[in-house]
Amino acid sequence: MKKTVKLYSRPRCHLCETAREILEDLQQDWDFSIEEINIDLDDELVEKYGIMIPVVELDGEELQYGIVNKKFISEAFSRKNLEFIS
Repeated sequence: MKKTVKLYSRPRCHLCETAREILEDLQQDWDFSIEEINIDLDDELVEKYGIMIPVVELDGEELQYGIVNKKFISEAFSRKNLEFIS
């Protein structure tokens, strides 16, 4: 079953755009879908993630936040046994 990676973000956030591009690039090698969540639509999420965004989450675990690193996320996917397709 394909897993979903959650990306907590907000509009006009260049770090969020970069994180989305990294995740989209990683989809060439790993089998997952991306669910992007705009924290500005939920006061609780703004309180929780306001200065941390972007936040990349898999299986309820925050993998990385702020400046997202492609190699770090790929290694985290491997640790989490995400299906490698490439």
